[in-house]
This record gives sequence, C-alpha cells and structure tokens, in this order.
Amino acid sequence: MNQQITLDTIIQAHNRIRPYVHRTPVLTNQTINDLVGASIFFKCENFQKIGAFKARGGVNAVLQVVANKEGKAITTHSSGNHAQAVAFAARLMGLPAYIVMPSNAPQVKKDAVKGYGAEVIECEPNLAAREQGVEEVIARTGAVLVHPFDNDRVIAGQATASKELIEDYGQDHPFDTIFAPVGGGGMLSGTALAVHYLSPQTKVIGCEPEGAADAILSFKSGKVEKAPYIKSVADGLLTNLSERTLAIIREHVSDILTVTDEEIIAAMKLVWERMKIVIEPSSAVALAVVIKNKSKFIGQKIGVIITGGNVDMGKLPF
Repeated sequence: MNQQITLDTIIQAHNRIRPYVHRTPVLTNQTINDLVGASIFFKCENFQKIGAFKARGGVNAVLQVVANKEGKAITTHSSGNHAQAVAFAARLMGLPAYIVMPSNAPQVKKDAVKGYGAEVIECEPNLAAREQGVEEVIARTGAVLVHPFDNDRVIAGQATASKELIEDYGQDHPFDTIFAPVGGGGMLSGTALAVHYLSPQTKVIGCEPEGAADAILSFKSGKVEKAPYIKSVADGLLTNLSERTLAIIREHVSDILTVTDEEIIAAMKLVWERMKIVIEPSSAVALAVVIKNKSKFIGQKIGVIITGGNVDMGKLPF
C-alpha cells in the first residue's frame, strides 16, 4: 500500500488540530521507574479532550471533511472513544453526527456521545453489524464515514501525540523505546510514523491483550488475521487491524507483545494508586507489557502512551 503519510502530513495535522485539542502533560513516577529499572515518560492522553487520544484523529479528519466540502454530516462506528471524538469534532464544526455503537459498549461512553449531540445507533457487537449500520446511515443521510483507524487523516492525527512526546522529552536524549497499545492500529501506526520521522533511532513496540491477539498474528503472517478468541477487559482494543494499519506497523514497528487481563488490571491499579490518575484498562496495556518484559528494557529511556481515561466508575476491575 502506498504510504501517503509524510512528516509534512503529520506537521499539518498538528497545526490543524492545535486550537481544538490539548497538548497533554507527560508524567513520570519514581516507584514505577524503580519497579521496572528504567526511566518511563507517560504521555497522558487521559487528559485529552473527550478523555482519550482519539480526539486528535477525529478532529483532524472532520476538519478536512469540512474544508474540502466533502459532506454535511459525519458517521462512524466505534465502541466508545472514537465515537466521542467524532461527535465532539462534528459539534465543533456544526455538523450532525450518526454513531453506530455495539450494544455492549460501556454506557458511560454511549452517554458521552449523546452528550456531544450525536445520534447513537446501536448494533450487534460484531464488526459486520457495525459496518452494515454505517452503510445504512450513509444511504439514509449521505454522511461521510470517518473510520476509527483505516483512514490516513485519523492516523496522522494520532501521530501528533508521539510528536509532542518527542518534542517535549526526546530531543536532547532520544527515547530508546516507545510503547503504544494496539487495537485497530491507528495509534500504533501514528506512533510508528512519528517516531520514524522524528526519532529514527527509537524502537516502537505494540502492546496487545492476549484476549484480542490479532495484531501479533497479523504482524507475523503479513496478512490481516482474526484473534483466536476475543475476551478482554481492554474494551478499546478488541478490533482487528486493517490492511492500511498493518502495512505501516510491519514497516515501522519492532515487535508486538501481549499481556493477560490480570497483568493489565495490575498495571491499571498501579497507575491509579501511584500516579493518582484515572486511566482505562486499554491504557494500562502498554505499561503491563513493560513490566512483564522489564528485563529486556533495563536502564532504557522509555515512552508509554496512556491512551485514555474513560472508565465506568461503577465497574472497576479491581
């Protein structure tokens, strides 16, 4: 697949979204550094607009739909954070948004999408139903699809998180490794591209739940695979890669490592207790991978993308 996302694409995305999103803080924690034996810098996208990094990609894509007069409404399918991102971006631009969400998506995320003024259309919790729902919306409303990850504009927007991390903390002494979670691969693709252009000596590692381990299979085989089974507390990472994200990941990511739900929950609890910040299970996957494989990364300077903090407080896993 022809790689369309250049460094200039990422810089333009960053300039485009800057008025609408936060430049999120980077936090460190001595207890966690001591536990791992490395120096970890957490890029805290849980403090982003809508509570997740997906505001970046959603806003970048919707602004371009408007600028290019591609349509008068927006649609997507998402279990939560991308749904909120698109609803938020559509409201910024004064466009209606129609969001197809699986019936088992967290209520807190459905409520947030409605809170941004979007219409939520529930569907069966599988990809075929989600895609069919979007097709029906497009037929009915003429809305433009902003895909959660299979979209260069979305990927370029997600890349801006690592661009900020590298600019703020990776200039004088580059990161050895940056870890990012992987579901559909938008964040991991964007991270890998930003690192490739801005810090080429830095390795990128994808982090995946064992209960949704399609990316690791796809990474090895070279074609989009399905997970052997899907059951994980990391509800934001249950999607397959696309051909687009797989191509970027295979070119620019060093490895993909998996962790169990127990390891994810332990990492999530550690962050809540020690860093005093609210993160969702999907966000804990990268730290869980670092902890599990810490012997490989001793003494390194590490970046970890904390992807979001949208968690149902009534259903904490610990």
